[in-house]
Amino acid sequence: MKKHSLILWLLAALLWNCSGAEKRAETAETDDSVLQKQDEVHGVEVKKVELSNPLDQAMVKTGQEVYDMKCSSCHKLTEERLVGPGWSGITKKRSPEWITNMITNVEMMLETDPEAQKLLEECLVRMPNQNVEPAQARGLIEFMRKNDGEK
Repeated sequence: MKKHSLILWLLAALLWNCSGAEKRAETAETDDSVLQKQDEVHGVEVKKVELSNPLDQAMVKTGQEVYDMKCSSCHKLTEERLVGPGWSGITKKRSPEWITNMITNVEMMLETDPEAQKLLEECLVRMPNQNVEPAQARGLIEFMRKNDGEK
């Protein structure tokens, strides 16, 4: 019974992710003072992410919206694993560059990064490319930092 429930849940998550793509394709405005030009193109490794202090609340809001649309079906905000690992404490364990690359360059990370490969072995599900734009990824970082208790 558990196996059937999991399959139904995954099917529902897949259908939810595929529906309403036009609405979810809307992107947040890019803040060029925060994003480097190299971050503007998918497939290019992000080498530096500038963090704001205090948290940029507009970015936190963007991150919350992206999480709700693209991430929440697989990731919880706690340590509990759903399909993918829980996000609690992620900004304490991983650099913002690593997180950003995992979000925007998942294929590259799964091919080259040992930690990403360990996560794949643990979760047994390859993270799909959600086509998250650089500004959205930056918002997700701020949202994750807020989730981890930063002010």
